[in-house]
Amino acid sequence: MDQKKFTATGFLRIFNATGYSFKGIKRAWSTEAAVRQEFMLALLLAPLAFFLAQSLGQLLAMLMSLFVVVITELLNTAIEYVVDRIGSEHHDLSGAAKDIASAAVFFSLCQVVTVWGCVIAYNLGWLSFTGM
Repeated sequence: MDQKKFTATGFLRIFNATGYSFKGIKRAWSTEAAVRQEFMLALLLAPLAFFLAQSLGQLLAMLMSLFVVVITELLNTAIEYVVDRIGSEHHDLSGAAKDIASAAVFFSLCQVVTVWGCVIAYNLGWLSFTGM
């Protein structure tokens, strides 16, 4: 007889997924210095965004750029875990996967510098934008 595996649905599924998410955050935090550093950077810069931004759009752009860094670093960490799980021997594709994920983190950090720099320069009158 074929037994169906119980799968959570609705709010139970959301509740379980939230638990898995926090488990992942805890694991990444405890094992990866880069996750801790970038999370702390976001925690330090987020309140500053409320003082530097002069509009809701600026505030959202600044905050979302910080979220993107944390998200990208978590994905980078997941890729590193999977590659390391596959094996410890050197393989060009394993190295490439790690390097590409690291490049994604680099570009997410460049995004923060660009967004924050543009917002600050605009608000100081160093940059103008006439719109479309």
